[in-house]
Amino acid sequence: MTHVPPSPEPFDTDSAALLALRACDDIDSLHDVRLAYACIEKLVDPQHVGDSEDVHPIRTELSALMRLVNEELQRRIETTEATMQSLRLAVDKVNAAPF
Repeated sequence: MTHVPPSPEPFDTDSAALLALRACDDIDSLHDVRLAYACIEKLVDPQHVGDSEDVHPIRTELSALMRLVNEELQRRIETTEATMQSLRLAVDKVNAAPF
């Protein structure tokens, strides 16, 4: 399934300050997904298998979890890219405005 990234919103609907705030929030959400991914990698790493007696996920469960994390990471990257594009357009418009 091909996901089409959201198109940047026109400048008229968001100020540059709001776009910058949204970009910060988007980046924070990317960090959350990255941390989750790192946690999953530790679970998958064979050297950690003997470290915990309570963790016994099966391979199909881990594969499904990794797939969902990858999809969510991709979605958040696309959202962040769209926000950054809107911010660039807003900054360009402000810089091009006559004083």
